[in-house]
Amino acid sequence: MLPSYPGCLEFQRNLARRHFIKAGALGVTGLGLADILKLQANSTNPSDFKNKSIIILWQRGGPSQHETWDPKPDAPQEYRGAFGATSTNIPGIQICDLLPKCAKMVDKFAILRSLHHTDAGHSAGDQIMFTGYPPNKANPGINVHPSFGSIVSEQQQGLNPDLPPYVMIPRRLPGVDPAYLGPKYAPFETLADPATGGSFSIPSFEISNSLSFNRLDERKSLLSSFDNLRREVDNSGKMEAVDKFSQQAFDILTSPKAREAFDLDAEDDQVRERYGFMPEYKAPTPDRCGVPAWSQRMLLARRLVESGVRVVTVDLRWWDTHVKGYETMRDGFLPRWDMAYTALLEDLERRDLNDDVMVVAWGEFGRSPKLNSTGGRDHYPNVFSASISGGGIQGGRVIGESDSKGAEPRERPLQPQDVLATMYRHLGIDTDKQYLDFNGRPRPVLPFGEPIHELFS
Repeated sequence: MLPSYPGCLEFQRNLARRHFIKAGALGVTGLGLADILKLQANSTNPSDFKNKSIIILWQRGGPSQHETWDPKPDAPQEYRGAFGATSTNIPGIQICDLLPKCAKMVDKFAILRSLHHTDAGHSAGDQIMFTGYPPNKANPGINVHPSFGSIVSEQQQGLNPDLPPYVMIPRRLPGVDPAYLGPKYAPFETLADPATGGSFSIPSFEISNSLSFNRLDERKSLLSSFDNLRREVDNSGKMEAVDKFSQQAFDILTSPKAREAFDLDAEDDQVRERYGFMPEYKAPTPDRCGVPAWSQRMLLARRLVESGVRVVTVDLRWWDTHVKGYETMRDGFLPRWDMAYTALLEDLERRDLNDDVMVVAWGEFGRSPKLNSTGGRDHYPNVFSASISGGGIQGGRVIGESDSKGAEPRERPLQPQDVLATMYRHLGIDTDKQYLDFNGRPRPVLPFGEPIHELFS
């Protein structure tokens, strides 16, 4: 049974229209883009913060603070691990020695070393990091509070009516849903995944029960496929039978902006190579740490924000290095991250997008300070690191400090809510605004948290 929240009856009435158009499942309801547009009809779109957007590089699984931004070269071997620390282009700041490109660009981003919370579950951590609220203990995979992207969609919507305001690459994960805001603020899932290699395809969609189109497959034919699709529909005359929201959804998916945003072949080969084309790495054990070649997801995120998407979350899983963490990080995650992350920052700067696009790179927690018996590290929310850039962030600085073993915050403890408040600040979101939850109780955007002022001064 559907929960009772404002707009729920409207949502139920509109479920009957789901057959008009399907453009991939959006949120837990499986709503099509047309349904979401219909539910957004009465929404407003304040434009006080024009051109501002956020890319969330979601390092799901929890990247180790020791093997990324907070190495401990003076700690005992069982804590510092197998890697060393390297100096960066900012005196006094060291990071993991397997991130040489990042070391040359630390002036472009800031590092947070004292983040912490109290839940060591993947889905529970997802909820905390995306919503600022604790998870539903019985089912942490389901949002009981709205995600960052859903809040932004409700208060500001998108920068470009030709594209959805809130996009997941490639698909949903725990924490990203709209909860009591209603399904009109669910993320749009690309479903197509540029990390899979080979052809880049977008899912098929249907307009009415009698008019359907095949998948738009090969990247080389993507532009002509969009053009042919629009021509077929126009010639059929059946668009007249589709209501204005399905028409709008169709226009989004066939607009020049959408076409350009998803056409990775429009990128110069040198740009794509800079982000990195690497064969898929397989972890040396049956653990879940196989590393997809997700660099092209990051490139797609840049294209989407450049085209007017307000919030893009990129799934960069699984940094869940329980087993043989040394091999997994050395041969898989770190070289890919070093190449793709620095490429994204360079790309945004080259396109004069730095002031407008904030990039937040983090996961749901860190890793245990002491190595386990396999050379890996386990779930650990007591202290972890993140990096953040753009949107007025002053790079080349470290905020917060962990203790000598990377086990607890030592100075300037930070919580996920502080980072979320910083992100909301960039977009001009009112974090004091309240919404009625599923029980009819008013809930603010964030229960607590303040923007991290050291990042801007």
